[in-house]
Amino acid sequence: MSGQQPRLSRRGFLAASGVALLGAAVAGSAGNAAPGPDTVHLGDFWLFGRYDDGCTEPGFDELDLSPVQLPHCVTPLSWTGWDPASWQDRWIYRRHFTGSAGERHLARFDGVMTDAEVHLNGRLVVTHHGGYLPFEVELPGVVAGDNVLAVVVDGRWALDVPPNLPRSAGPSVIDFYQPAGIYRQATIGAVPRIRLTDVFARPADVLSPGRSLHLTCTFDAPVLGQVTASVRQAGRELAHGAAPVGGKTVEFDVGGLDAVRLWDVEDPALCDVVVTVRSGPRVLDQRVVRTGFRDARFTTEGFFLNGRRLKLFGLNRHQWYPFAGGALPDRVQRRDAEILRRELNCTMVRCSHYPQSSAFLDACDELGLLVWEEIPGWGHVGDDAWQRQNLADVAGMVVRDRNHPSIVVWGTRVNEANGTTAMYQRTGRLARQLDPSRSTSGALASPTGGRYAGGDVEVLAYNDYTARRGAPFQLRPPRPGVPYLVTETIGTLAGARAYRRTDAPATRQQQAELHAKAHDLAAADDRYCGLLAWCAFDYPSGWQRAVGGVKYAGVSDIFRIPKPAAAFYASQVDPGVRAVVEPGFAWDFTDRAAGAGPGATIWSNCDRLLLFLDDRPAGEARSRRGDFPHLRYPPFAADLVVPKGRRPQLRIDGYAGGRLVLSRRFSGDRGTDVLSCVPDDPELRADGADATRVVIAARDRFGTLRAGTAGVVTLELSGPGDLVGDTTLDFGATGGAAAVWLRPFTGRPGTLTLTARHRTLGSATATVRVTSDSTRS
Repeated sequence: MSGQQPRLSRRGFLAASGVALLGAAVAGSAGNAAPGPDTVHLGDFWLFGRYDDGCTEPGFDELDLSPVQLPHCVTPLSWTGWDPASWQDRWIYRRHFTGSAGERHLARFDGVMTDAEVHLNGRLVVTHHGGYLPFEVELPGVVAGDNVLAVVVDGRWALDVPPNLPRSAGPSVIDFYQPAGIYRQATIGAVPRIRLTDVFARPADVLSPGRSLHLTCTFDAPVLGQVTASVRQAGRELAHGAAPVGGKTVEFDVGGLDAVRLWDVEDPALCDVVVTVRSGPRVLDQRVVRTGFRDARFTTEGFFLNGRRLKLFGLNRHQWYPFAGGALPDRVQRRDAEILRRELNCTMVRCSHYPQSSAFLDACDELGLLVWEEIPGWGHVGDDAWQRQNLADVAGMVVRDRNHPSIVVWGTRVNEANGTTAMYQRTGRLARQLDPSRSTSGALASPTGGRYAGGDVEVLAYNDYTARRGAPFQLRPPRPGVPYLVTETIGTLAGARAYRRTDAPATRQQQAELHAKAHDLAAADDRYCGLLAWCAFDYPSGWQRAVGGVKYAGVSDIFRIPKPAAAFYASQVDPGVRAVVEPGFAWDFTDRAAGAGPGATIWSNCDRLLLFLDDRPAGEARSRRGDFPHLRYPPFAADLVVPKGRRPQLRIDGYAGGRLVLSRRFSGDRGTDVLSCVPDDPELRADGADATRVVIAARDRFGTLRAGTAGVVTLELSGPGDLVGDTTLDFGATGGAAAVWLRPFTGRPGTLTLTARHRTLGSATATVRVTSDSTRS
């Protein structure tokens, strides 16, 4: 099934929807995401359809509604050709649950695109504006027996909330589409009468022996009692502290933390802070938040992490996926962080251009991936109501995410929207009030725009598209007297209109060369704090240079499968961690590809590369250090001219420190190519909120992707789950590879088996085990 997330049969829904929800205990998240200790996830058993009169009333006829699971997108989508008209409407989600009278209940929605009304038993209890931040709602009037939670979702462009521009021509005036739906996690649960609503755990004096943790605790009602905090790392308590409380807030410090291990990109050491509030011997509430001790500074001499200079090396990320929009579960969101940190070796990611999934940020904390997070918006500032919502977004973003050690800068300006200094002074000031520990910034389209030193933000960030097609690649020099970070460059402005695996070899190679040159130039000057290129993954867009509704600017495609440009990023890692040899060419012999030729690029972190054709020596690749003098690991050039009619096997042996660390082979014979079908994860949970990607690709006999393969792949899934994706994939359009996602049903363990078939490559199978999960309803 493409687009709309797994639908349950009506019989299955009716059998399961009477389950009592408010008695299952679930551990809260490490951050500020859990409404309380007795919480259940509202992933399944929703009824969904278009808005209709009376659809929020308890007695509404639900016969025409369809059972769905969260996260959910309101419209079927493919991997390209999205139509915004298909989601620009009002929609209804209804959820029955069994409650108990006399208790306090809270629902939380992590993201609803774009506006939401929440009704309980026919009564409107809250309206929320904006699609990128969570909101909580107390549910008064929960009754014993059946209750109906009805959420009206408004996905229309005309809403006056960032980044929408209601009086513009339509959604194609901004550079990303926004499919509607309850597209992030939702929870509901019984909560204490007095509740800890927020804990801000701010490390202080991190680089001194007297480092401490400053805690700010907020309650939703006055408290008379005591708050205690235990700081733990690797399961061991390092220190604890306590303070009396006689109101709705309390601040205190926990000292004695000289032994804490600092959080770093190479050693992301995290701490749990267990905060408990008591009145006499009675525990009123408890919350666990996660943080990390690190010192991050943007200076005119570069960026410093824990006192050492670190050149920021990264990419921008959009949260959109094929088939589902943003509506894929936490495991999939986390996988993006793993790709960026472990496969592309980024030390920083920019969340463009809105706050992203908490699961993604949690993974950044765990992996050591620094984060720029920014408010929703793109290229425009709206009217007074729009600007008030913009301020609310600043507060919501900072309060939600200020415990994440990975986040080192708040983007408090609307991306590429200059000329509104007074508003940006307000947004910057608000962010610093809520979190004095981080710098503020905002990505400019003009290098001279905005007030910086002592003004609205503290780091000058520039989307540098100075270089244009046909001209040598260049970056503007840093502006004196202010920390300087390049937040975008290259895209599809400095080179081709699109970068696809189906494009000519020269186009694919050009993208890799531009990314390498950009980072080389940034590495040459310590005044650059670093460079975040555009971008990690292709994404759906109708703006400017989009081709068929997709912007092909990613170094990986929309399926998260690497293009040749990703090979540059993959090579920038110590060979002791992972040796890399990635040709910048396709070892193929067709009308469009004839091997490699003279001066072919190989991306590698090795010291030497020896070449072999059919296991006979064919010379040594030469370093391109002269072209990229400041890269840690420059590429190599290889002369691989093959006489017409030959299709030899290529072998590349990589040496580091005088020893062979990697040997790779590439087949020139398409007759031995195979179809592969490989899941990211071998096991999933049967909780209704799990999923994994399966990559289907044409590969040579040694496992290298064969981008020039055409033909249709058909897919068939068996087992207790659903296919998020198209059942036929056109390799000619996707460049020999694509992906789908598998999503198990709730409460049905078993085995998911995906079978892929191609006319000439044969068939391949992926198997994923689905296990029961008693901790989630």
